[in-house]
Amino acid sequence: MKVVEIRAYLLGFAPTPAIGNASRMIRRRDFLLLELVADTGARGWGEVFASPAAAAALVRTRLAPIVLGASPHHHGRLYDRMLGTLGYDRRGPGMMAISAVDMALHDLAAQDRGISVAEALGGALRTRLPAYASAPFITTDAVEPYGHYAAEIDTILRRNFRALKPRAGVSPRADGMMAAAVRRQVGPDVSIMVDINQGYTARAAIESARHMEEVGLLWMEEPVQPEDVAGYAAISAAVPVAVAGGEALASPAAFRDFLAAGAMSVLQPDLTVCGGYTGFLRIAALASAYDIPVMPHVFGTVVNMRAALQAAALVTPRRGVPGEYPWIEYDASANPLLEIAGALPVEADGTMIVPDAPGTGLDLQGERLAPWISETWRLVA
Repeated sequence: MKVVEIRAYLLGFAPTPAIGNASRMIRRRDFLLLELVADTGARGWGEVFASPAAAAALVRTRLAPIVLGASPHHHGRLYDRMLGTLGYDRRGPGMMAISAVDMALHDLAAQDRGISVAEALGGALRTRLPAYASAPFITTDAVEPYGHYAAEIDTILRRNFRALKPRAGVSPRADGMMAAAVRRQVGPDVSIMVDINQGYTARAAIESARHMEEVGLLWMEEPVQPEDVAGYAAISAAVPVAVAGGEALASPAAFRDFLAAGAMSVLQPDLTVCGGYTGFLRIAALASAYDIPVMPHVFGTVVNMRAALQAAALVTPRRGVPGEYPWIEYDASANPLLEIAGALPVEADGTMIVPDAPGTGLDLQGERLAPWISETWRLVA
């Protein structure tokens, strides 16, 4: 099997309604979907969500000559060759471009063997994962930024979720009132975590965590800027709630710094940022040395969703306070790119089934992306 074609799709949509967090309102979501085509006709998929246009340019100019004509089964060798093209750019679009290619190579290699990516990487440790709804989102330009949460949470619970992650970060006092209201609404048996989306200083995050302490949060996510090791460490030392982060970190070295400082209790590398499956598993191995839970961050299209299910199935379980890891994140906003190849349902018990079909189990034709495409190109061997 050899890669004979690379197809890139720059695409996106305007969320309706717009969704917000402590840092900004999100009125446009853009992605790069990368399709690698093999000489067998098989297609492997990868994704970038953070810097899609820049990553696409780097795939086209730097990575394509390495990948075209190569065997997807040599993804380890190709990964090291791709890393060699980065120079200084090891935490930005260059790594994101490598991430998308690595995801697609693993997808193709597993399909060629007729097994899932998890099976190809040593075998899944689980067939189901507890799912949490990544929602509701703040309406930052509203008088009551949290005012719509109750109605959205009712909808989330009807979709079988037994855990949810509302956005927080309006103010410490408002966060406490919001979290208490959510707990009253969902009862004691639904897990709650919150995401600050880098919106606070360390001092404000500590105050917010204290206001929410009685709710029994599973974790507080991204309370400060993504590379603020000292800030994360200060928060972790000051409050009992687990502090999670890492979706914006792109290398094992970056995660090493946080682990060495005791700055995070839960690591959340994103496969589209940290180097695909290869990068994710290197970070997971590092986390295991510190006995720290690791699980993928997921906030994109069906490509990353399916890849994250495969990756999370490989992670050694860890018991936290409260709860057990890993979880799988499910974007519960209005996201049409999650269902372009069929819905991935949440089961009655609040879990998602890990697909065991070849690759990630994704059957996606590029033509189905047409309503959302802004630009596309292809390269052939």
